[in-house]
Amino acid sequence: MVELKGDCENCAALCCVALAFDKGDMFGFDKAAGQACPELQPDFRCGIHGRLPEAGFAGCVQYDCLGAGQRVVQQVFAGQNWRNTPTLLAPMLQAFAQMRQVHELLLLLQTAGGLPLSEPQKQELARLKAGLQPDTGWTSQTLRLFERSGLAGEVQQFLRELKDVAIKMKP
Repeated sequence: MVELKGDCENCAALCCVALAFDKGDMFGFDKAAGQACPELQPDFRCGIHGRLPEAGFAGCVQYDCLGAGQRVVQQVFAGQNWRNTPTLLAPMLQAFAQMRQVHELLLLLQTAGGLPLSEPQKQELARLKAGLQPDTGWTSQTLRLFERSGLAGEVQQFLRELKDVAIKMKP
């Protein structure tokens, strides 16, 4: 089973580059998507990590990529990073966006697994999970194919069909 929790030590600060944020209650300044946060240090650590809330970055504290960042760096790009090889930045950011979607769907399916499912629903759940966890692992190519595969739509449809099961569980 894939670990659905961020592990910043095994990432290359993809969230600190990929995500945009607007100055406000959650972020202390504006940052465009694809632009490295000015607080990002050369070692991929945050220069204000120890005081993020006080510095106006509660949004950073609350964010969890669900493990997509380290999976992209370690699995898809075999431990390489965009600082050592700048041409990897765009493909890494694209893979990060795709992997975040995969991990969000896996989390939803994991939650659905806690419902009292029928045997056919359990089988469909297993099939969908397997599709989101290829035996050979993810590559840039398989992530691009995933986007066009329709699997995300199948997961969403399956989850919609579980509405009645979830409603029956309410006290």
